[in-house]
Amino acid sequence: MKYKDIKGLNDKDLKDNLKDERESYTKMKFTHAISQVESTARITATRKTIARLQTEKRSRQISKQNEPKTEIKNS
Repeated sequence: MKYKDIKGLNDKDLKDNLKDERESYTKMKFTHAISQVESTARITATRKTIARLQTEKRSRQISKQNEPKTEIKNS
């Protein structure tokens, strides 16, 4: 998944994709430890996708913290 595609996701989809990729990565690691995997490059690609998802998630957290807070003054 490209970073450009990740930026287009909403927060719920981002969280769901991150969960799915982590599960997939864990399964691939166990499979690779027990027997041969058809493509070890897929493990690396999944790990990089997880990193991209986490980067976007953290970027959104930081941008929410840096938003100016508007206070309503009672007159």
